[in-house]
Amino acid sequence: MASCDDAGRVRMSGVIQPVRGMNDVLPGDAVAWQRLEAVAREVCAEYGYGEIRLPLLERTELFKRSIGEFTDIVEKEMYTFEDRGGESLTLRPEATAGIVRACITNGLLHNQRQKLWCTGPMFRYERPQKGRYRQFHQIDVEALGYPGPDVDAELILMSARIWRRLGLRGLALKLNSLGTAESRARYREHLLEYLRSRRSELDADSLRRLDGNPMRILDSKNPAMRDVVAAAPLITDHLDAESAAHFDGLRGRLEDAGLEYQVDPRLVRGLDYYSRSVFEWVTADLGAQDAVCSGGRYDGLVAQLGGQPAPAIGWALGVERIAELMRLQELPCPSAAPEVYLVLAGEATERRGLQLAEQLRDSLPDLRVETNCGGGSLKSQMKRADRSGARLALILGQDELSRGSVALKLLREHAEQIELSLEGLLPELRRLLRPDLTAS
Repeated sequence: MASCDDAGRVRMSGVIQPVRGMNDVLPGDAVAWQRLEAVAREVCAEYGYGEIRLPLLERTELFKRSIGEFTDIVEKEMYTFEDRGGESLTLRPEATAGIVRACITNGLLHNQRQKLWCTGPMFRYERPQKGRYRQFHQIDVEALGYPGPDVDAELILMSARIWRRLGLRGLALKLNSLGTAESRARYREHLLEYLRSRRSELDADSLRRLDGNPMRILDSKNPAMRDVVAAAPLITDHLDAESAAHFDGLRGRLEDAGLEYQVDPRLVRGLDYYSRSVFEWVTADLGAQDAVCSGGRYDGLVAQLGGQPAPAIGWALGVERIAELMRLQELPCPSAAPEVYLVLAGEATERRGLQLAEQLRDSLPDLRVETNCGGGSLKSQMKRADRSGARLALILGQDELSRGSVALKLLREHAEQIELSLEGLLPELRRLLRPDLTAS
């Protein structure tokens, strides 16, 4: 017996199912991922950011020291276990701490500055819902060793360029400043005084956070907490002079670039290491999971993890959320379909067909050729060719093989099938599929 789960996956008796919250990305969906990854790679290179690749597993201590022990991530969401040597390890819940650790342990910050990016899966044990999964993927961009608001603006402008190049619409930028650790500590006292005065109105999560991390209460999604949060003191009213000047510098540079933004003094971010500039890109198209890219400064994190003090800033975008937004907005993605489907009739033609397919791939740049494998009648192979999405079929049978020719059939247009010599095939394919090369 078969049934479907709430994600639309087929459940069959005796079949091992995927882990809850960890999803397969099927070929039809992967094209949007590939488009996003290609655009991000291009933009990072254009801005001078180099790729770094990190392990999925880190020592648990790394995340406790960086993210903060009173965050939901560390308290409730990390995949943590002891290995056979008794060491506590964690599947990375985010990339920033790992990048900082890699820079410290590889000496990348010794009299140096770094502009880096990475991509890959992250893991958090959350309640799965649309746009929030237990294995999710991010593209992460970081600049380490840069103290001024110029690099803050650059990073935000990079993300805006990615949206434009993808063709995404309706994304809004929210900004805030959290100040320095010292000014935030002073603000924390004002906030605590206020929250304690309204203690009877706090929900269970807020009461738990009250003494450990009261600023996270401002990020509450509980509608019953809306009035309490709305009346709380604003962190922007308690910034130190240097942080206020930094924030003004960031805003001015974004305005110079013509990038619209909204200052949101309730934007605090969920990780303890943030300081000064924080920001989010949000959309109205994805329901409750409206943030698609988030980031900010973490000027104290390098020293916190044992390195020499160094300022730093970065952001991460959610691949699944951006890919879903691309689907909803029907943005074009490169086709994964073959351009040519090679129909082969008979054992001799199968051997010659594989050889021909390799020659075509060698001769035309990036040509996508699918060769029929597994046999089948001419009729069944033509059906496969049509279902593949290919623009044309090349038909090689015993007669064509003996004549040194191949039949060409356009699959998406009404046109007569033609026969070409093998020598004449390549020029015709260039004319049909690569007219820009023919013209040059």
